[in-house]
Amino acid sequence: MAAVLPLADLKHQVRPGSWVNSIIKGDCVAALEALPDHSVDAIFADPPYNLQLGGTLHRPDQSLVDAVDNDWDQFASFQAYDAFTRAWLLACRRVLKPNGTIWVIGSYHNIFRVGAIMQDLNFWLLNDVVWRKVNPMPNFKGRRFQNAHETMIWASRDAKAKGYTFNYDALKASNDDVQMRSDWLFPICSGGERLKGEDGKKVHPTQKPEALLARVIMASTKPGDVILDPFFGSGTTGAVAKRLGRNFVGIEREQDYIDAASARIEAVEPLGKAELTVMTGKKAEPRVAFNTLIEAGLLRPGQVLTDHKRRWSAIIRADGTLAAGGDAGSIHRLGAKVQGLDACNGWTFWHFDDGQGMRPIDELRVVIRNDLAKLD
Repeated sequence: MAAVLPLADLKHQVRPGSWVNSIIKGDCVAALEALPDHSVDAIFADPPYNLQLGGTLHRPDQSLVDAVDNDWDQFASFQAYDAFTRAWLLACRRVLKPNGTIWVIGSYHNIFRVGAIMQDLNFWLLNDVVWRKVNPMPNFKGRRFQNAHETMIWASRDAKAKGYTFNYDALKASNDDVQMRSDWLFPICSGGERLKGEDGKKVHPTQKPEALLARVIMASTKPGDVILDPFFGSGTTGAVAKRLGRNFVGIEREQDYIDAASARIEAVEPLGKAELTVMTGKKAEPRVAFNTLIEAGLLRPGQVLTDHKRRWSAIIRADGTLAAGGDAGSIHRLGAKVQGLDACNGWTFWHFDDGQGMRPIDELRVVIRNDLAKLD
């Protein structure tokens, strides 16, 4: 079974990080306050929606609709809900790393209130993503549009946050080389994925589909990251995180949900390293300066570089610049100068002779990056 950590034990723990890959039992705000500052890479929050349901709802055949009427979704007023929302968002902001991001999912009942509070607390909204449901519940009374979507807000800690994870290239490649849009089409959780108790009833009324969480996690985290879910419920975040090579920490106060989530996560088999490698583009690669090639002995001062047709040539100087005639400068500036252009990509313009032919110096930058990867 997945580890369950009582809140009292969390507050008195000695070993740092012992809360990772565990379910903390207790109130979400109290549990968040016991976690270290800047300790999680990402947050997925599926808070109570405050649905304000009045009375029972029946289908046309008079069968009862299993609606969300649990105590944890009941609030005395909008003001009470706003105070609760502000408290858990403040606590989440403290534990989120400076370059981390948070996802919050909701419906029209609550997501606009949540979004306004997030902006009041200086979160910086990156996207709102619409989850379009393939198989939404019908509108039985016929007095409103069928509610066929939920909204997710994706945000960084503040407007100045830099370096947050967004696996743009992998998402684009998986989407037939087209940019991933902000409207996602997934079915609601049903069939064998839906957790049910011995009585055949749903374990949790708002269990989210694993496919939805998989895209969230693949889009905004890296293998090894820690993902926090302050409203853990049936444990979808933990199950998907484990399968995708991420770490998780869940907070949940209901023992029945904890038991179901713990067993569910225990049964998950993580994917291997090869399957979890994230595709990246040039922007995500570590920066390698030209002088690094000289320091590594891949190029040497005095060596001549040319373009691939050998029309222009330049000498490498010890300070990492190139010289040609009376001009000198960086690989980019001098490449542009000899061609009479305003700009030039020196990495692809300048070539060296390896004894078998001309090769772009960009290939040597790949050698450095491969060596750096071996050190990770």
